[in-house]
Parts: sequence; C-alpha cells; structure tokens
Amino acid sequence: MTLQDYKIVLYRQEDASWVAEVPALPGCYALMATREEALAELTHVFDMIAEEYRQKGLPLPKDTTEIVHA
Repeated sequence: MTLQDYKIVLYRQEDASWVAEVPALPGCYALMATREEALAELTHVFDMIAEEYRQKGLPLPKDTTEIVHA
C-alpha cells in the first residue's frame, strides 16, 4: 500500500500552520508552516511508518476513514 491508498485530512490551525494527517495510521501526521510543506512532510512520515511495518512483517492497516462533512 502507498500513501495514495489513504485519505488525507488537511486543515489549518489557529496559528495559521497546516496539519496533514492520515487518520487510518496512528502517528501519521505532519505540522508545517504551509500546506505544501505539510503534505511533503507527510510523505516522509508515511514512508517511515511503512518501513516500520515492513520490518515487523506486518501489513499496513486498510483505510476505513469516511468523509462525512467536507
């Protein structure tokens, strides 16, 4: 599975920073100054988490995230 197999939630915080996260993967989020930086950093975080799963011989969990209000 790749990052494209997951829904990404992207939102702006009160301090104008951006958060990008993959709700299906605990700890898979990035907080950066811009939207683009947050998405780029999320790719790196996802890759690190995916590598940890591979090293443990575990499959990445399936995405069960539903968008109910967009």
